[in-house]
Amino acid sequence: MVTRNHPAADHSIFAPGPVTLRPEAPDDEAFLLGVYASTRQAELALTDWNAEMRTAFVRSQFKAMRAGYAGMFPDGQFSIILLGGRAIGRLVIHRTAREVHVVDMALLPEFCGRGIGRRLMGDLLAEAAAAKKSVSLHVLKMNRALRLYQRLGFVKTGEEGPYDKMAWRPPD
Repeated sequence: MVTRNHPAADHSIFAPGPVTLRPEAPDDEAFLLGVYASTRQAELALTDWNAEMRTAFVRSQFKAMRAGYAGMFPDGQFSIILLGGRAIGRLVIHRTAREVHVVDMALLPEFCGRGIGRRLMGDLLAEAAAAKKSVSLHVLKMNRALRLYQRLGFVKTGEEGPYDKMAWRPPD
């Protein structure tokens, strides 16, 4: 994926600094767990579990997710999203001859709604269009990112449990 530096002046709601990617490293594990945990807070708030139970649940689910992604996408691109050099999220992409599949994109909550996801998806769409590939992803039906994907031209192609399957096709 080609990730361009985006000057902060391009988007007034955006925090200053370039958005870049770097490969995940073994010492990113604690950060990645924190990102994952932040994506589960609304769900955990619905439980009556104590902090210890919540932590154990998040750790086990994180471990299962990591093993699942590594098994399903052994040649995937596992990246840390950086804003001005600061780690703020994660991105997992799987490329095939016909498509670019967004396996996972997650930002720390304080960086959501600032155009970062839009920038990253814009880069992916540009890459896919140049290669004449489609882009696919799954998104939770109630995830606010669903609106972003629709604005970018993704259309629902199916359902898988609580997820909508979506795809974007390059212009002819």
